[in-house]
Amino acid sequence: ISRWINMIHELLLALSGYPGTIFTWNKRTGLQVSQDMPFLHPSETSVLNRLCKIGADYIRFREFIEQHTGHVHQQEHHMNQPSQTGLHGIYLRAFCTGLDSILQPYRQALLDLEQEFLGDPHLTISHANYKLDEFQLLFPSVMVVVETIKSQKIHGCQILETVYKNSCGGLPPVRMALEKILAACHGVMYKQLAAWMLHGLLLDQSEEFFVKQGPSAGGAAANQEEEEEDLGLGGLSGKQLRELQDLRLIEEENMLAPSLQQFSLRTEMLPSYIPIRVAEKILFVGESVQMFENHNYNPSTAGSILKHQEDLFAAELHRLKQQPLFSLVDFENLIDRLRTTVAEHLWTLMVEESDLLEQLKIIKDFYLLGRGELYQVFIDLAHHMLKTPPTAVTEHDVNVAFQQAAHKVLLDDDNLLPLLHLTVDYQGKDSKEALGQRDGSTPPQDTSPRELPPTGWAALGLTYKVQWPLHILFTPAVLEKYNVVFRYLLSVRCVQSQLQHCWALQMQRKHLRSSQTDAVKWRLRNHMAFLIDNLQYYLQVDVLESQFSQLLQQINSTRDFESIRLAHDHFLSNLLAQSFILLKPLIEFDHLNTMSLLQNRDE
Repeated sequence: ISRWINMIHELLLALSGYPGTIFTWNKRTGLQVSQDMPFLHPSETSVLNRLCKIGADYIRFREFIEQHTGHVHQQEHHMNQPSQTGLHGIYLRAFCTGLDSILQPYRQALLDLEQEFLGDPHLTISHANYKLDEFQLLFPSVMVVVETIKSQKIHGCQILETVYKNSCGGLPPVRMALEKILAACHGVMYKQLAAWMLHGLLLDQSEEFFVKQGPSAGGAAANQEEEEEDLGLGGLSGKQLRELQDLRLIEEENMLAPSLQQFSLRTEMLPSYIPIRVAEKILFVGESVQMFENHNYNPSTAGSILKHQEDLFAAELHRLKQQPLFSLVDFENLIDRLRTTVAEHLWTLMVEESDLLEQLKIIKDFYLLGRGELYQVFIDLAHHMLKTPPTAVTEHDVNVAFQQAAHKVLLDDDNLLPLLHLTVDYQGKDSKEALGQRDGSTPPQDTSPRELPPTGWAALGLTYKVQWPLHILFTPAVLEKYNVVFRYLLSVRCVQSQLQHCWALQMQRKHLRSSQTDAVKWRLRNHMAFLIDNLQYYLQVDVLESQFSQLLQQINSTRDFESIRLAHDHFLSNLLAQSFILLKPLIEFDHLNTMSLLQNRDE
């Protein structure tokens, strides 16, 4: 009887993680009954070995927990080192916390067994087997999750996905235990969400969150099927439009724009039960709050982008955190409320306080040649300096001409003109600018490989200093696309002006005797003028005015910033497509040189 009592105590100690002489531990074989037990019946040995499997799993669970929670400071010290290859991170520690919590009923069951065996020494091993039977099913299922994390080095929010997938089985004890672990891991996610969406702080030293700083690696776009819908732009589909547009502008925007493009989604970390649409809303809210907190330069716009409801939203996030089960409906409803609050505030900030409509009118007047009289005078003043390849002084000269043209048409806005500056790209400019690009930024790239522009007109560009917070809408990439339209419209205007000048020269010589060659030139000029005049009318009326009025209508019909940004993107895409800029040219020729030859022959 004494040996039996000692064996029971040894069993309870071994099941608690302290093997001895009767129950031995080996990392390869686990916990086993010693073979030197002649008083044990083979059936009893079988039952004891079955119990030992539970004890072995418990020992491995405890080792896993101690390994990843026992040296927190040491792990944090090496957190950002590239050589870190082992498991680490706050989600892993939360997983260990949840794992330890589901082991507590097992430890309590061992205490209860000890009390029962002390009260009745005649209880059999079968009684212990009966009391611990629920763990025979639970521990192996949880061990599968632990081994998956260890073998595949599951990291960050990927742990949420791993636990979630394994909790979708039909065994209630396993599902409830894994849901408890998942709730512990969700606690970390909710803390990161609160910091990101309420304060614009990305607290993610180990790159575990599904939001990251920097441009997207294309994960979201790569996982979605290419859109093939007809956009109504001359038969262009969504895929073709993206291919025709210069993708380098997107890269430039990600690298240079101090705007919402500083952050993106790390889609491989996003759990499958959180849709991409919800993640994009989380990204928008956080980067909007971050932008507002870090770039609030205008004292008149001081205040909270969340309308001082941070405490309310924090309480809602805490309530969701306390729920034992994750509810996508409740989660998305809260995210939608946050997004709506931020989008409405940004709309007010953009449209009412920063006068977005006036800024769009400035863009239209200068980038889209809305001030036609200004550019007509500018063309007359700058034609002689831009008809040849540009040099280092060309940019200064054309800006002087631009200022003179502005004064001639009585455009003396002291606040507006300093924000506008004409740029001229010339050979050798890149090497000079590269000296100032050592900080990691990338200069704008218009052509690849870089070629010497044939004329100053082809190298002309316009820059506009966008004031905060409109920079989140008029990013460098967007302004560069406007520049593409600007150069195109200006070239059409130049050709029209030169044709009109040819007509004036022909009118001066109409009283002179004309030859057959002169008649051919007159017809040629007439046909060219007919084409250019109709093209100019189409661009200004059917494209620019029509699309601009639609943009203004969409802005006035909503109070959502995201809708404004989408409408503006569509406006710019329609300009590029309907102006034929995206179409590949059939024949390339220098129209300005052609005009010069025509004029010289007339003269």
